[in-house]
Amino acid sequence: MATWYSPAAEHVHMGVAYMGSTVFTNNRTTDSERHVNELVSHLPLQMLLYFDMFYFPCWWISAVFMLNVKFEFLPGYYQWLLVTGIVLLTVVEVLRVYLGYTGNLKEKVPELAAFWVVSLTFPVPVLLFFLTDEDALILPLERAVHSLFLCLVMAELVASFLALRTMTRKLLLLFHLRQLGRAERLSPVYGLTLPYHRGALAVTPVHHMYR
Repeated sequence: MATWYSPAAEHVHMGVAYMGSTVFTNNRTTDSERHVNELVSHLPLQMLLYFDMFYFPCWWISAVFMLNVKFEFLPGYYQWLLVTGIVLLTVVEVLRVYLGYTGNLKEKVPELAAFWVVSLTFPVPVLLFFLTDEDALILPLERAVHSLFLCLVMAELVASFLALRTMTRKLLLLFHLRQLGRAERLSPVYGLTLPYHRGALAVTPVHHMYR
């Protein structure tokens, strides 16, 4: 037996669907857009990079001075190891600070991820070698400056990891919002009707209501 709906009931149904879609979806979309437009640059990481820029020249001068003091008392292979370590840290530090500034301020995940990988791969092993190998004739000033530099790098690793997690969440939210916009554009093709251009509540087409 066929069921007939009056035009009044149809209009009430469409009105309720429109109001629900407009109120609830607008609130959800507004919150999502606000989170997407928020600046997610990590302030602690930026402060650490700022301090790093001023501390590294002091570390470099101290390391070169201490190496010059004990250079004659070191075996030949330790001389080359320490010189290579200082040169490697100098080159890597320039690249590391650039990647950190670019990735954090411009919210670029690849650069920030590269900063994290480079910081973990080069400075940490070299500084641990400077601090733990007693055959390198570790001087008190060296132990102090290397320990402080290692603590700074470790703090940057933690801060950059937190910044990466926040940025990836923002990119994921942006991806979902774009997918939602694509679904709204494709909805008429698949027989769905969205009562509001930003709504996500599908309404049954009119010709299905009279079957």
